[in-house]
Amino acid sequence: MTTALLCKSLILAAAFGLVAGCASTASSACETPYAASPQFKDCGFQNLPNPQALPSASAWKIWSRFLGGTKTGTVPVDPIPVQALDPAQLEALDRDANHVIRLGHSSHLLKLRGKYWLIDPVFGERASPFSFIGPKRFHKPPLRLEQLPPIEGLILSHDHYDHLDVPTIEYLAQRVQRYFVPLGVRARLLEMGVPPERVAEFDWWQATEHEGVRLTAAPAQHFSGRTLTDRNKTLWASWIVESGGQRIFYSGDSGYFSGFRQIGERFGGFDLALMENGAYDAYWPAVHMTPEESVRAFEDLRGKVLYVVHNSTFDLAFHTWHDPLDRIAKLAQTKKIDLATPVIGEVLTVGRPRANALWWEGLR
Repeated sequence: MTTALLCKSLILAAAFGLVAGCASTASSACETPYAASPQFKDCGFQNLPNPQALPSASAWKIWSRFLGGTKTGTVPVDPIPVQALDPAQLEALDRDANHVIRLGHSSHLLKLRGKYWLIDPVFGERASPFSFIGPKRFHKPPLRLEQLPPIEGLILSHDHYDHLDVPTIEYLAQRVQRYFVPLGVRARLLEMGVPPERVAEFDWWQATEHEGVRLTAAPAQHFSGRTLTDRNKTLWASWIVESGGQRIFYSGDSGYFSGFRQIGERFGGFDLALMENGAYDAYWPAVHMTPEESVRAFEDLRGKVLYVVHNSTFDLAFHTWHDPLDRIAKLAQTKKIDLATPVIGEVLTVGRPRANALWWEGLR
């Protein structure tokens, strides 16, 4: 195997969990501070039971396809439009409202009643453990890391490389007041230089309040891991953000499961739902949602506005880069769903009317 193929294999295994962790399952491997979590069983975190979940293809089939298969249209030819941001524009946003700013993929900057938050920030060039190979950004972020305002809180959904980015966290380590992460992810952040007293870990359904914002970690159907030997050693989660009487849901990465309905029933609906819509495939049907499943999950959640994420920044699957957007737009039109497909850098103010542009139409 060439060096390039070896690196590519390691990236795929780390980023997508294509091979089950091969660490020993001896009792010493199960020594963990998370044994009391209902999600921790058999030396790792697990999803909720879901008899309807379809199995993934074998690791051999997935690896063979990624390493030897042909991709068509997965990377845009034309530039992805980006609306540049600057600190003055951010400061001018209404301090009595809640704003969501799309940075790319699943990364978002939030201004919640005057205070700034980040969700799964990835400013690095690649979603990869390596700087020289791996999925490369289609576009630059709408602002540079050094242009970010002071960050009150940072929310992480799980530890995959397209959500937890080493150069981004190393830069922000001392610049964020508080980090909110699923169980086990705290150790990742400490390795990146984050002060331990700034990191709070959460199991599903645990909640906290910080600077007027209430956060709740909720279930998702996914997996975790950053190497060949640490699959599911950390938890994954969706998140509910409540600020000023408004509720925002963020799915993180998830396949479709009954948990969305449970979340919708428990919280009574959401003003805005940031839903995963991209990187799906028949080879791994249970860990990412097709556009049809994203709409079904949104309806289960009782959302008012469907805001789609996890697309248009990295090549992580075999569908065309615009397929998630094409399909979700048709579904939303048919079902009369209020759809948000913001341009990178666009500001959405929760609860206020906006005109939604299908910005990708006509781009190759």
